[in-house]
Amino acid sequence: MMKTIGIIGGMSWESSSEYYKIINETVRRNLGGIHSAKVIMYSVDQYENQNLQRQGKWDELASFLIDIAQKIEAAGADFIIISTNTIHKFADKIQENIGIPILHIMDCTAQKIKERKIKKIGLLGTRSTMEEDFYKGRLKERYGITAVIPSEKDREIIQYIIFEELCCGKLKDSSREQVKRIIGNLVLNDAEGIILGCTEIPLLIKQKDVDIPVFDTTTIHAIAAAEYALPFLQDISQHRKTV
Repeated sequence: MMKTIGIIGGMSWESSSEYYKIINETVRRNLGGIHSAKVIMYSVDQYENQNLQRQGKWDELASFLIDIAQKIEAAGADFIIISTNTIHKFADKIQENIGIPILHIMDCTAQKIKERKIKKIGLLGTRSTMEEDFYKGRLKERYGITAVIPSEKDREIIQYIIFEELCCGKLKDSSREQVKRIIGNLVLNDAEGIILGCTEIPLLIKQKDVDIPVFDTTTIHAIAAAEYALPFLQDISQHRKTV
């Protein structure tokens, strides 16, 4: 039977809507007809989430997210995805307080990177994602993948584009060119591919925009969630890894 997907969304709703679309497209593609995914989504107010982050109230934010995850579990979800990279800094703490699994965005993405035999990857995302160890550390310790990040000035540019433009539904050609320039600098630093490590960045940057592999965390995570919800697809995926 199809599993019910729990989604912590709204961070931002621009990317959460992409999750919902990709998940349902994947289910329909595999089951046909009018099939759709079983989904329970708790969509937060991004302003409240960002306000807690700006004030450095990380413990309060963690408690807030744990409460949401527990509500999703109580509503009947079989597993949870968090539709944002940055909030995965709390994934382990959330997991400790619920009885259903979290399908981790970094693990899904790292598997795709390993399939391409890439060892050094450029990482774009929020300042927290780029600078803190919860992302780079997991990639290195669990998968042997080294992440390189943009310069301080370019990290500020990425942060601005994410929160002042993409989260507000603004897609600017000038910002796309800025991100392409930043990716070019990461290539000069020996990056063999690029993680679009904020679920809004794929709204702006596509594979056609650059010459090296890009790893769209939104699409990777959403497809993985749909496949996890369909046990027969999981079985096929596991078989492919062993042959």
